[in-house]
Amino acid sequence: EVQLQASGGGLVQAGGSLRLSCQVSGFTFDDYAIGWFRQAPGKEREGVSCISSKDGSIYYRDSVKGRFTISTDNAKNTVYLQMNNLKPEDTAVYRCTAEINLGVCNYYSDSSLYDGIDYWGKGTLVTVSS
Repeated sequence: EVQLQASGGGLVQAGGSLRLSCQVSGFTFDDYAIGWFRQAPGKEREGVSCISSKDGSIYYRDSVKGRFTISTDNAKNTVYLQMNNLKPEDTAVYRCTAEINLGVCNYYSDSSLYDGIDYWGKGTLVTVSS
């Protein structure tokens, strides 16, 4: 059974930093894309960042480019999202997710493909105060 357990959320002032972690278990796929979605209160979910095992490509949505960094530690089966210079508009529940059919980050960048994400972990709340 695949499990994606996110942690690291919290309350931070604007301009601050947080690092989210996603502990992955039960994962035995060759090609996959793993990353983060977020959903703010009253808003649609959106793909934030992704890393593809198939071609090594990385995706960031425009609003987080230059501030967020996704990385993996394969020895620890963990995916990280380092979030710097946080803004109030980054406030959301962040969920670790994975796509295991094509292993490409299109599932994170194209909202019409969001439902193709195979695994959704429970979220961790990030609150950025102004």
